[in-house]
Amino acid sequence: MIDLYFWPTPNGWKASIALEEMDLPYITHLINIGKGDQFETEFLKISPNNRMPAIVDPDGPDGAPVSVFESGAILMYLARKTGRFYGKTERDRIAVEEWLMWQMGGVGPMAGQAHHFLKYAPQLDPPQDLPYAQDRYRAEVGRLYGVLDRRLAENEYVAGDFYSIADMSIWGWASLWEGQQQVLEDKPHFARWLDMVSARPAVQAGRALHAELRSDNRGKQAQSNLFKR
Repeated sequence: MIDLYFWPTPNGWKASIALEEMDLPYITHLINIGKGDQFETEFLKISPNNRMPAIVDPDGPDGAPVSVFESGAILMYLARKTGRFYGKTERDRIAVEEWLMWQMGGVGPMAGQAHHFLKYAPQLDPPQDLPYAQDRYRAEVGRLYGVLDRRLAENEYVAGDFYSIADMSIWGWASLWEGQQQVLEDKPHFARWLDMVSARPAVQAGRALHAELRSDNRGKQAQSNLFKR
């Protein structure tokens, strides 16, 4: 079984959804980021950037165990391992990687900042209600979702006519569009794609993994572990 180091966040969902989609058995190890589990020595050996998710595959390359950190790297590794959700041709793989990198460099960081300044920062002690930052990241997330909507006007899925790890990588953050103060009325193709991906049983299972532990992490200790270390 693959060891999954996880907490129920959009980045964590990428790995849990991929494992469910690829029918790979796994054991979940909870990394409570609000309590600071990500800074424990044993976890840092697997994920030196103190971020989850991470995995350990006992059946890695050449049959030897391997650990993988960074959600995008995990998706690419699992897709190569199983030969699934990476497309069939080199052109397919180029498109998958383009949109996977787009998520990792754009949607993930920008949506994360939107969540921070719109939801968390105003609750800090002292409160940090910063209209410039709120407007900046709200607008950038809207721009990125506009890019995605135009792409999906021409393609059923993000990388083309096939479901891939690129869709898995984007869906978690995109599914939280309301918390990012976005609208869907002007993004019909994005809305269609959201509904289609959300209906997949493996996506639902990956999203539901320890969903009861998901919280807003607004306590002082959680804020210190998340934002000040």
